[in-house]
Amino acid sequence: MPQIDQSKVSRWDQHGREHVVRVRRTGVQRTISCDTCGWRQGAQFLPWLKAAEHLAEVHQATVDPSEGTPQR
Repeated sequence: MPQIDQSKVSRWDQHGREHVVRVRRTGVQRTISCDTCGWRQGAQFLPWLKAAEHLAEVHQATVDPSEGTPQR
């Protein structure tokens, strides 16, 4: 049975809402999916970068929660 790994990329938009894109790995295949809008895409290379690009372009979510509390 293949091993399944999961991580996530989360960003906040200018209204303080959190948006999350999950990166799932099954064997060598990676799938990224957005919890907010349901968007999904296969990603062989740099899935976390593609996830961050989706959040910035589609949801205007650019504040990284690991860098502290968003400005309101």
